Formats: sequence, structure tokens, C-alpha cells
Amino acid sequence: MELGGGGRGAGDRARRQLQAVGRLLAYLGGGFVLLTAASSVTVRSLRALSDANQRKFAQPCGACAGKGTYACRLCKGSTTIEWSPMYDPVFINPCLCPTCDGTRAQRCLNCLGKGYA
Repeated sequence: MELGGGGRGAGDRARRQLQAVGRLLAYLGGGFVLLTAASSVTVRSLRALSDANQRKFAQPCGACAGKGTYACRLCKGSTTIEWSPMYDPVFINPCLCPTCDGTRAQRCLNCLGKGYA
């Protein structure tokens, strides 16, 4: 039989304090996650609204005529370039175009592929 504590010792008090700290951290962590998710959704919706408004009223891009892409200027639509690691006119390798990756079109650098400036 223990005296003066009614069966509660220092271990019970420490456990209750740790539980209180754990609850506090859980509340703060949950609030942080909730605020992060809400701000992310808000920013995405505002960006979508801004893009839709800009698409509606903006002029088409003059460089790509509103398409967002144009013919690759490095390979000129052939999908490969002639490359040699050292200047050697005898041995020239055809390599896949690094600009368009063989698609024959590259994203417009004026409008970044959106089609409007």
C-alpha cells in the first residue's frame, strides 16, 4: 500500500505530461497540414482562373501563331543532327536532336507553349 499518492506515482504524471505534449503536437501538425492543403488549393484555383482569363483576352503569340510549338530550328525537322566529338570530317555521327528529342517540333520560347503572349 502506497502512502500519499492514492496509487499515482511519478510515472503516471510523466505519462500524462507526454500525452499532453503529444496531443499538442498532433493539433499543431494537423493544423499545419490543413493550412498547407488549403493554400495549395487556393493558389491552384487562382492560377487556373488567371490562365483562363488571360487565354480569353490575350493576343495569340506572334512567333508560333497561337499553336504553342514550331518546327525545330536545330535539326530543321529531320529529327537528327550531324555531330562529331572532335573535328573529324571522315567520322560524323547522326545523333538524335537534343532540342526536340526527335519530335520535329519544339515548344515556343516566346509564349512557353501556351499559344498566347
